[in-house]
Amino acid sequence: MDKLLLRRGLLKNNNLLNMNITHKLILTAGLFLLSIFSLQAQTTQGTYFWLTFGRNLNVVNTQIPNFEIVITTGGAPANVTLSFTGLNTETTFYVGANLIHPYLLNETQRNAVYNTTTGKSNRSLLIKSDKPIAVYAMNFNPSSSDATNILPENVLGSEYYQISYTPCNYAGNPSGITLYDAYAVVATQDNTSVYHNGILAATLNLGEVYYRTAETDMTGAHITSNKPVAFFAANQRAAVPDCNVYGSCLLQQLPPVNTWDKTFLVPVTILPNNPNNIVRIMACKNNTNITQKGGKLRTGVPNAQTGLTNLQAGQFVELDIHLDSAGCYIEANNPVGVCAYMTNPGYQGHFTESYPTQCWVPGINQTVSNILIAPFILTVPGFIIDNQHAIVVTKTATKNKTMVSIGGAAPISLQGGSWRDHTEAGMSFYIMPLNNSLTSYLFSNQKGLIIMGYGFGSSALQTYYYLAGSAMRNLTAEFYANEISHTYLQDTTFCNKNVSFRAEIEGLHPNPGSLKWFIDFGSGEVEEVAARDQLTWSKPFENGTYPIRMWVRFENGEEKNIISTVNVKSLWIKIRNVRVE
Repeated sequence: MDKLLLRRGLLKNNNLLNMNITHKLILTAGLFLLSIFSLQAQTTQGTYFWLTFGRNLNVVNTQIPNFEIVITTGGAPANVTLSFTGLNTETTFYVGANLIHPYLLNETQRNAVYNTTTGKSNRSLLIKSDKPIAVYAMNFNPSSSDATNILPENVLGSEYYQISYTPCNYAGNPSGITLYDAYAVVATQDNTSVYHNGILAATLNLGEVYYRTAETDMTGAHITSNKPVAFFAANQRAAVPDCNVYGSCLLQQLPPVNTWDKTFLVPVTILPNNPNNIVRIMACKNNTNITQKGGKLRTGVPNAQTGLTNLQAGQFVELDIHLDSAGCYIEANNPVGVCAYMTNPGYQGHFTESYPTQCWVPGINQTVSNILIAPFILTVPGFIIDNQHAIVVTKTATKNKTMVSIGGAAPISLQGGSWRDHTEAGMSFYIMPLNNSLTSYLFSNQKGLIIMGYGFGSSALQTYYYLAGSAMRNLTAEFYANEISHTYLQDTTFCNKNVSFRAEIEGLHPNPGSLKWFIDFGSGEVEEVAARDQLTWSKPFENGTYPIRMWVRFENGEEKNIISTVNVKSLWIKIRNVRVE
């Protein structure tokens, strides 16, 4: 009786595999082509960052808060330079692989990045690195602190909305100081025009800052510019949700509107005796309708809408979310911006060891395969954060594939917490304590994840909550190759050379010729005429590197180019069918 064996192996250098079979062989061979598409994703990691700070609650107006910057490296060491625009000075240091470098600004440097009144200044800081890094910053004073991730320059945009909270000007606030909501805009190019609700507010050159304050909540203010800028929400002191003696500054760099999404899972921080967070959802388009599962709409909130339907651009709603609901699933018909807040002590009877903080929540479509996060190391005497955590958000179906590498060690499964599954979202989150404050944590899941970080001190002096890492893809116009986003094709392998393209565009102009595709086959860019105005199309590719550009005209007349490079490589695979007689 014949016995059939199937053997499969990879041929290298065109050498045949030796076979030690004494029986008669009948060999057939097949050839497979594997196409590999690789692109650098737009994420919260990068090499070029802009930063500035706003006021914190002070005992006296002349006191400057403490500012700390944390640099985190991955598998490659980095040379990092801090350039202070106003001082015209630089500080350079080396950070080893998989390490954390906390940098506490000295008094001169703090003055050079600290904004206090509405107007234009050069109080900014440029952070440069020769290797990709993650950057975080904290603004802290006794009982008033918050932290933010810093976005790399390549993901910045020209349209933002302020998302903040009511400054806590209650009767009897400390020393009778007037407290302000605020935002700061940093120019990344010369001749940058900045508009507040359509009115020119300032014209900035490279590194200059426009800082604006108000005694009222500026949430919903529309900030636009003619060139990309960095935008920071910087409330001097807020009590979330109700003004009382327990308040804190809020600090969060907000992403541009073109990165806003339509679906979200908002996790809930775990704090002693406090299983609640508050969420604000901001509309950027008229007639926005929102559905949610796991939250409760808050009413009586100043300036907030009382329903989830027919929101106009610049309007927002506010939700309570609870740990028992495994977070909150949010879905909208238009892109929305979402921020989550830790609440002040005593809210809903929960007396906790935290003060209010603010965190940007990316949409589900902004996941990446790996993210760096680092605990904060406060080096000022008397300031303590001894409980630090990472919140991992990922798909429920593949949550158990999530791993973490601590300090560059071999990846292990998550530890110290448990998964909380949200059925409607198909997403889960896990809160993992960061017990080693001297090293970086690299979380990974090839199916995608988002990481937030938070911490608090046992003496209730400091708290923070911030986005640690995610993608920052432009979702107003993007294209997919074989259902992989053009900015998320890194390390993706396709098993044939036919590539199917699909575009997703918000507000495409209806006139013919508003969507064009271009490919460079090595002798110059050529329009793919057959694909003009086609949201979906396919084409076979041979081995090579192909710059691909999608040109879009939007309803408002704006034009945008989405450019990517597709790399196609081949591996030869022999299929050997061995029949033994």
